[in-house]
Amino acid sequence: MIGMRPIGLQQGILRLAIGLCLLSAKSWAVPSFARQTGMTCAACHTVFPELTPFGREFKLNGYVLDNIKQITGIDIDSHQTLALNSIPPISMMVQISYTHTSTALPDSALPSALAKDGDVLFPQQASFFYAGKIANELGAFIQLTYDGVADHFGIDNTDIRYAHHLSFGGMDGNSHSMILGVTLNNNPTVQDVWNSTPAWGFPFAGSSVAPGPIAGTQIDGALAQSVAGLGVYVWVDDHWYAEVSGYSAAVVGGAHPLDGTQSHVAHGLAPYWRLTYEQRWDRNSLSVGTYGINIKTHPGNGTALQGPTDQYKDVAGDIQYQFIGEDHLVTVLATYIHEKQTLNASLFDQFAANATNTLRTMKLSGEYSYQRRIGGSLGYFSTTGSNDTILYAIAPVVGSANGSPDSSGYIAELNYLPWLNTKLQLQYVGYDKFNGLRTNYDGSGRNASNNNTLFGLVWVNF
Repeated sequence: MIGMRPIGLQQGILRLAIGLCLLSAKSWAVPSFARQTGMTCAACHTVFPELTPFGREFKLNGYVLDNIKQITGIDIDSHQTLALNSIPPISMMVQISYTHTSTALPDSALPSALAKDGDVLFPQQASFFYAGKIANELGAFIQLTYDGVADHFGIDNTDIRYAHHLSFGGMDGNSHSMILGVTLNNNPTVQDVWNSTPAWGFPFAGSSVAPGPIAGTQIDGALAQSVAGLGVYVWVDDHWYAEVSGYSAAVVGGAHPLDGTQSHVAHGLAPYWRLTYEQRWDRNSLSVGTYGINIKTHPGNGTALQGPTDQYKDVAGDIQYQFIGEDHLVTVLATYIHEKQTLNASLFDQFAANATNTLRTMKLSGEYSYQRRIGGSLGYFSTTGSNDTILYAIAPVVGSANGSPDSSGYIAELNYLPWLNTKLQLQYVGYDKFNGLRTNYDGSGRNASNNNTLFGLVWVNF
């Protein structure tokens, strides 16, 4: 590359915003960003948390676009030493939920009794956010969450990033643009700007108390808030995205320094990678990408955090299509993850029956929204993998009678937004197979369809 020179970051984002806002109607998001930018939330979101093309640019540029008074400082050499929002970018989210399973769950204390069927959580979750600019080219999305089931506060999804905008002339004689960024985060894929990857993928909300399948890949949430990662990314010509990050153990809670009372603790540095191509035309955008992680862990859970390790190699592909019209919005999301497990430590500690296993997960969803007020989604999910009678052991409700991780089903969802910061959601999850079988999957007489779940949610941001 030749002739590289920095350009005004905010001017570049603002020019993009003017163009993309012409394609947007009203919506809502984390209110901190709306207060900071002075833009309606539709500039960044279709229906929260799904991002528009401009929302992806805003995140890639470090959350720093602002349209409010700044507190600034300049040193004797006229270098800016401070650029601070005069109003802190703080907001709050509350979720209130109702969960009903097709068949009541067994009572946890009385073997012959059933638990109450129909569970209200008030709240299911409550979150505080610092979301916005910290300084020029430096911004953050930091979430602190109260868990209504565990009844405690804890750090949630966090992404702190630095972004520098460059332009350069290439050998072809054309001008090219590039964002060079650094991300510090606590959940692989939380830094991603597409909704086809796990951290911000469909379903965007679900029950905290309904039974879920026994198996899931590492990159699909198993590492959330238990690792910390530092990565470097580039975004070239609004088309190509590439990132390389490294993650290490950062377990929250429990014993510190980390010891055998913890479980599933990352060993050494785990490389994460991401490559995506996006094409935009008219009111459409299409992205095709791949991502993955290679991580070693100690099982812990009463065993020493030394000696043999388990190794997980996750390789994934994803596709996202968006149409954003004046009244009609359509999104299609798909991701497929293949995981190879080498379980030397778990085999030695008798936590697994096999030295090697595989796990494959697939998610596919289609979403429609009319004027961002009423809409719906339909999704399909599937997990398949190696049988392991110890790793997927027999147990009431949560276990597998045949040692299989196989689960599949669908998610149907209706959404209504009476106000732009309030979402009413009705969701139904239906299971065709659960932990390996359709009938008597747990060895205690429970069927897959007994876990079908009706879930209602009130989701408010302010």
